Amino acid sequence: MLTYWIMFFLPASLALTRIRPVQINGTRWSGYWRIAFVLLVLIIGLRDQIGVDWGNYLDYILVAENDSLYQALTRTEPAYSFLNWLAVQFGLGLYMVNTACAALFSSGLIVFCRAQPRPWLALVVALPYLVIVVAMGYTRQGVAIGLVMLGLVALSERKLLRFVFFIVLAAIFHKSAVILMPLAVLANTRNRIWTTFWVGLTTLLFFVLLLQESVEAFTSMYIDAQYDSAGAAVRVAMNALPAVLFLLLRRRFAMPQADRALWSWMSWGALAFVGLLEVSPSSTAVDRVALYWIPLQLFVLSRLPDALGQRNGQNVFWVYAVVAYSASVLFVWLFFAVHAFAWLPYRFYPWALIWT
Repeated sequence: MLTYWIMFFLPASLALTRIRPVQINGTRWSGYWRIAFVLLVLIIGLRDQIGVDWGNYLDYILVAENDSLYQALTRTEPAYSFLNWLAVQFGLGLYMVNTACAALFSSGLIVFCRAQPRPWLALVVALPYLVIVVAMGYTRQGVAIGLVMLGLVALSERKLLRFVFFIVLAAIFHKSAVILMPLAVLANTRNRIWTTFWVGLTTLLFFVLLLQESVEAFTSMYIDAQYDSAGAAVRVAMNALPAVLFLLLRRRFAMPQADRALWSWMSWGALAFVGLLEVSPSSTAVDRVALYWIPLQLFVLSRLPDALGQRNGQNVFWVYAVVAYSASVLFVWLFFAVHAFAWLPYRFYPWALIWT
C-alpha cells in the first residue's frame, strides 16, 4: 500500500508547490516529467500478480506460444495479440507486454496532463483510479485510454486526422475505443458536413473490418449474461461530478470555443451513463465503456481552481481541495473496494525475483 501512496504524494507535492497555472509550449519534457514517465512505466509495467485479471493475461501468453504471426494479427485486439506474440519470441513473457503497454499509456497520460494549465494537478487526479486501478488492472483498455488521451489533445489542436489515427490505434488494443470517433464531428465547428462524411466512412469501414464480431461478443458476454460490476455506480458518478461542474461553470473555464464544445459533449456523455446505468441489464457493460470518459475528470478538476477562484491566480485553497478529494478517492478504494485485495500488497517483479 505504501507504494501507491508514494506514487500519489510525489506529484501532489509538485502540484502544491508549483501552484500557479502555466502554459506549456513545445513537446520537450522537463526532467521532472521524464522521471515521472520512467517511474510510471516501471511501476505499472513491472508489477507482479496485480489486478483481478492477471490470470487472464497469462492466458494470452499461453495462446501466443502456439500462434503464428498471422494468427496473432487476426485475433481480437490485434495490437495486443501482436505484443504477446512478440514477447513469446523473445522469451520475455507478460512483463514485456505490460511494460510496453505501460509506456504507451504513460505517454498519453503525460501528454494530456501537460496540455492542462496545472499539469501536476491533472496527474494527481489521474493516479487514484486511472493509473492504479485501470492501467494496472485493465491492461488493454488502459493502453486504449492512453491513446485516446493523445487523440483528445490532437482534437483540441484541430488535428482531426491525427485524432482519428489515435482512436483507430486505441481500438486495435481495445475495440470499444471506436465509440469516441464521433467526437471528431461533434467538436468540429467548420466543414461539419465533410467531416461527418469521412469520419462516418472511417467508422463504418472499421466496424465492418474489425468490430462486428466484437460487438456480438460484447453483447453476449455483458448484456445477455446481465453481468454486474460492484462499484459501477460510484465510478459513473466520478465522471458525472466533473461533468456537472463543467456544464454549470463552463463560461468560467478559459478555453477556445471549439474546446468548450468538445468538453460539453464529453460532459453530456458522462451524464448519459447515469441514465444508461439505470436501464441497462448489465452494469458491467456501462462501466467498461464509461472508462473512456475518465479524462474528463483530469480536464475539469485540474482546471477547477481557476474556474472557482481568480483566473491565473494561485487559488491555493481550491488546489488543496482537489488534492484532498483525490487522496480521499485513493483512501476509499484501497480500504473499501471489493477487489482492492488483488492490488495489495504491491509487488515489483525484479524485487520479487531477487527474493525468491
